[in-house]
Amino acid sequence: MSTTAEQWNDRHPVGTPVIAYPDVRPEDAQATGFPCTRLETRTRSAAWTLGHGAPVVAVEGYAGGIALTHVDLAPQD
Repeated sequence: MSTTAEQWNDRHPVGTPVIAYPDVRPEDAQATGFPCTRLETRTRSAAWTLGHGAPVVAVEGYAGGIALTHVDLAPQD
């Protein structure tokens, strides 16, 4: 089950530490041939839903939204 923007926002405030993968997730990088970029960052917006239905969130250090399927909560120390 995928997370909706509303579900994400209910659980994770702006400023939540995350690991974000703007292009492909690590497990998909070899199959697609695209390099995997890993950002250790924080959310800078609430999540929202794009016109085609994909939920996304903005993170510090990246312009635009990243699909919630490409965002993981950062491990707690």
